[in-house]
Amino acid sequence: MKSFRSYLSVAALAAAIGLAGCSVAATTPTGVSSVSGATTGSSSTATTGTAQAVSLDTLAEDTHYDADDLTWDAASEVAVTLADGASAVAGGTTSDAVTVDGDTVTITAAGTYRLSGSLSDGQVVVAAGEEDTVRIILAGADITSSTGSPFVVQSADEAIVFLEDGTNNALSDATSYTDQGTDAPNAALYSMADLTIAGTGALTVDGNYNDGIASKDGLVLAAGNVTIKAADDGIVGKDYAVLLDGAYQVTAGDDGFKSDNDTDEGRGWVLINGGTLTVSAADDGVKAFNTLTIAAGTTTVTESEEGLEAQHIVIAGGTATVTSNDDGVNASGGSSTTGTAQGGMGGGMGGGETVGDYTVEVTGGLLTINAQGDGLDSNGNASISGGTVIVNGPTNSGNGALDVNGELAVTGGTVAAAGSAGMVVTPGNTSTQSGVQVALDSTVSAGTVIQLADSSGTVVAAFVTTKATQSLVFSSAAITAGAEYTVYTGGTATVSAGLGEGTLDGASSAGTVTAGEYTAAQGPGGMGGMGGGRM
Repeated sequence: MKSFRSYLSVAALAAAIGLAGCSVAATTPTGVSSVSGATTGSSSTATTGTAQAVSLDTLAEDTHYDADDLTWDAASEVAVTLADGASAVAGGTTSDAVTVDGDTVTITAAGTYRLSGSLSDGQVVVAAGEEDTVRIILAGADITSSTGSPFVVQSADEAIVFLEDGTNNALSDATSYTDQGTDAPNAALYSMADLTIAGTGALTVDGNYNDGIASKDGLVLAAGNVTIKAADDGIVGKDYAVLLDGAYQVTAGDDGFKSDNDTDEGRGWVLINGGTLTVSAADDGVKAFNTLTIAAGTTTVTESEEGLEAQHIVIAGGTATVTSNDDGVNASGGSSTTGTAQGGMGGGMGGGETVGDYTVEVTGGLLTINAQGDGLDSNGNASISGGTVIVNGPTNSGNGALDVNGELAVTGGTVAAAGSAGMVVTPGNTSTQSGVQVALDSTVSAGTVIQLADSSGTVVAAFVTTKATQSLVFSSAAITAGAEYTVYTGGTATVSAGLGEGTLDGASSAGTVTAGEYTAAQGPGGMGGMGGGRM
């Protein structure tokens, strides 16, 4: 299997996911099989209708996932009824692949197994061959364990947990585990094999001990309505973690959604390619050791220390909304350095800090950040060529709305980064799209409208602050290099995510700025181009 990081490199990502010209390639929606009944003899296939940016063919090359995994012959299903002290293969039949020992149900061969009923203190174990694909349909299954994990995949080539349409299912583990050995389970849904979650049913996962859902191999979330509460991490895939479709709500005592392989080359990547992910995390919201890509869907981090974190972060489509106590988007990690930034803050550099092999690249989509620390932070370089980036940055001067150790290259898209005036980073010399830096003489309160008007008095941009603000860096195709713009505060505006159209009725002039001239030290009336970065 090829690694996603090497196959879809940061430089080649836009072409690979069909986003050339800021358009998403037409692709097949994520397949979701829905078995109409055991008597039909075959499964029917339905789709959720969510467009994917990365095609399923590409994903099949780079992950274990194949849409064919979600199609099967219903007549071949083995139905298992779960009941305290009375679990059994349903219908008076038997199966050599299903054994029951007390309240532990073990599945030992490839096939499709339909589970319903409940275990108040039991476990389902998959212990199949290393080349076996095991499909578990949860059709109204509620499993709780007082000694460990209620659902463990010990061995298989691939395990598929399929949530039957219209059913509610639940997994809840113990607060402490009896088995503390190496590779012992540590999650309410735990897999040593590649794991896929699909289907349109609902699943509630309570990870009372450690993680909610964890795969020690690859993880693909193809569909499902899944709610997770975890004492530690919410959802973890080791080699990769992919969200294709469905709605996933995560509350985590540590990280929300992540891939954590930090030893194997090209592993440890995250892709959000559709669906809805909502995360409230005590630490990082969405995290990858290697590359974190948001290509489609809706990602919302409602609470975190750092919202999105990885060595390389790519926003190529979809909608991402991040709230953080520290950095909103943070490209960082343990990589070797490539050099040292030269120059000051006004020319796009981060003040002489080391420039490492870290990148943030925005080619499409909508990224909105509300950060108490740095808003968009790269310990290397950053580039924006499409999409919209809106940053509501820090109110303290020790952090900035933009913080790039290397150079920030803006060649397209729209950027509106507001925050304190103490640590301002602006587009660098390689930028081909112009912009302005607004440094207000005094801080304005949350809810203030900041507007830019050209020489004819036409408003070209209106921004509404969400917190106290003294600085705004703005770049878009509407800004003409070398042109002078008047900055206004007040007036009225119609905005989405804080950015939109405004009118100057009731607004007050706060000075003028010249597009392409940046300085971190002076107000609108005194811009002299200090720090370079002229476009």
